[in-house]
Amino acid sequence: MEFSELQRPSSTIAHSYHGAQQLVRLRSKSVVSNQNGPQFNWGSPPSEGGEEGDSGPPKDLRERPMTMRLKRAIREVQQMRVPVVTCWQSWKRSKAKSLSRFRADAGGVMSYVALWRKALHKIGGHFGGGVQSYFIFLRFLVVLNFLSFLLIAGFILIPSIVFRSTSTSNMTVDSTGLEVCKVYDPNLQGLVVFYQYFLDLLSGTGFMEYSYMFYGYYNNTVADSSGFHYNLPLAYLLTSVFYFAFCLICIIARMGSALRVAVATGSGAAGSYSKMVFTGWDYGCQGDRATKLKQKSIHYQLQVDLEEERLQKKALSLTLGQTVGLCSLRIFLMLISLALIGGAFFGIFKATVFSQVQVGTEGILGLFWVYLPSIVITTGNFVVPFMCDQIALFERYSPSTTIIVALFRSVFLRMISLGVLLFTLWSQITCFKDSPKCELCQYNNKEYPCWETRVGQEMYKLALFDFLITIAMLILVEFPRRLFVDHYSCVLTRWVGRQEFLVPPNVLGLVYGQTVVWTGALFCPLLPLINTLKFFILFYCKKVTLFSNCRPAVKTFRSTTSTIFFLVVLLFGWGLALVAMIYSLAQIHPSMSCGPFRSLTMMWSIVPNTFYTLSLTTQDFIFYMGSQAFSIPLFIFSCVVLCYVAALATVYGKSVDLLKAQLKLEGRDKQFLVKQIEELSREMGVPTRDQLDTFDTGAAN
Repeated sequence: MEFSELQRPSSTIAHSYHGAQQLVRLRSKSVVSNQNGPQFNWGSPPSEGGEEGDSGPPKDLRERPMTMRLKRAIREVQQMRVPVVTCWQSWKRSKAKSLSRFRADAGGVMSYVALWRKALHKIGGHFGGGVQSYFIFLRFLVVLNFLSFLLIAGFILIPSIVFRSTSTSNMTVDSTGLEVCKVYDPNLQGLVVFYQYFLDLLSGTGFMEYSYMFYGYYNNTVADSSGFHYNLPLAYLLTSVFYFAFCLICIIARMGSALRVAVATGSGAAGSYSKMVFTGWDYGCQGDRATKLKQKSIHYQLQVDLEEERLQKKALSLTLGQTVGLCSLRIFLMLISLALIGGAFFGIFKATVFSQVQVGTEGILGLFWVYLPSIVITTGNFVVPFMCDQIALFERYSPSTTIIVALFRSVFLRMISLGVLLFTLWSQITCFKDSPKCELCQYNNKEYPCWETRVGQEMYKLALFDFLITIAMLILVEFPRRLFVDHYSCVLTRWVGRQEFLVPPNVLGLVYGQTVVWTGALFCPLLPLINTLKFFILFYCKKVTLFSNCRPAVKTFRSTTSTIFFLVVLLFGWGLALVAMIYSLAQIHPSMSCGPFRSLTMMWSIVPNTFYTLSLTTQDFIFYMGSQAFSIPLFIFSCVVLCYVAALATVYGKSVDLLKAQLKLEGRDKQFLVKQIEELSREMGVPTRDQLDTFDTGAAN
């Protein structure tokens, strides 16, 4: 009896073991490469030590997963080898080595001189990668605005300074009866009070209105001397267009890198828990505080996933009546949120109209009326999202869905509020109701003699007011709150606590500020420079408040999805600014009293006017580029390339799926082999690892 009982599990083990051998034997046939150890081509040179089937670029010997002893042996063999190569191959290898060495050195130098490198490492070590992503995004915007300023300075600002004294071209229109449209005198007459210069600095009027800061100061100059020809109106227009294209390229490039990271790190829900447990730790954290923070972050992520699964199971178990009631509640709360957002838009519209009526009021009251639209927009961006967040608590969404809905409402409010401001200004400028004010000059020249400068002033005030509000919140709210919480112990201080550094709202503030700059860059060419200085100072202000006043948020936002979402929001802001620029270029009559397009009916008219001044050969070539004979073959070629790339991506995706399946099978094989070893050890009386650990623990006690 005992012998049969002992024989049964051994026979079961034998059958399972033979089945495992067959599984491993079948899987080993599908594996092409030998996995017993790292393979290396000993006859290859040091810089080309790749395997003979590698499709990727050759790896350097230092990047190989080998021991130092094996690497030294390979290096000695390669140095003793005398290859028989041609002069072309020798020159090619030497150039490849030099180029790789130059790339490595250049990469090291660039990483060393990168802006705020040490500060970003310190922030990431103390607060994790989520907070660090905000400052990296801020650095990206600083570099983007600085490069944009260099572009504008090289093609608009410097030529305007150099050719300021050059006489204007003969680009004129029939001015019969239009002399009243050319009246524009922004210069102050007589003496002014001393504080008026400060008010002009804040509002963009006075001495700042007629300067290189705004559109109205630039002339329609065409320099033509000694064979050198420079058309400033054309350069102004093309630089603005290329500025938008340059920003779009930078955003798409950064979005592509973020998508690659998201695809490489993201997968289905099957392996999310194992990834979080085994690969979720951030080894850049330093100190007990950062360690505990990361532990809480991982705990919250697990809690969020479990909560989402619980809510999904609960949603599946709801009856029809409960589902209808929940949907009705969500629709009702959504209508309340839309009503709040609509009320904010109506307030912005009324504040803008009233502010434009009060233009010309002097003193502090006049400054308040000038800043009234900015005050209403900032107040709405603060109050309405807070109320919508409180409403979201009753909608009973999952945690991730709640965050996405709140961010979507905030983005919608911030971007459309800017659109409402522009719509209100354009309605006052172009007289949508066919008012007699716009019959003579085709725009309201009495209230807006240089409407482009007025729009630029509004964007300048929005950018400046946003920066001043940030500094005021730092000094008047965040520092007193930290002092009150640290030095007083009561129920109120424990309930308030230190301020949390919330990444999504801070990044949305950056996106809003950048959208304002894009919208006003056509009318205020130096706005990218102002935004560069603003974001540069903002980095240090946010760093000070981060380390001094804030505690990291308990509920973290996932870095991979947040980076893509923030770039998508930034792209949406770019699209809004692009619509504003296109409408200004192609629909509104430019001011006749200022700017480089004062003698044209539309800003875009400078392009066809310049086109017809080119030679006939150039005109024929450009016409051919826009004809069907060129566009149809180009479209067909683009479709073929797109299909090829799509097919290649499909093949790569299938290869990745096969590799993932192979890894799963290998994991199952290892689990099976471990179980077999444990069972055999138990049969043979060999102590297992758990028994040894129990024995060591008992001996230590």
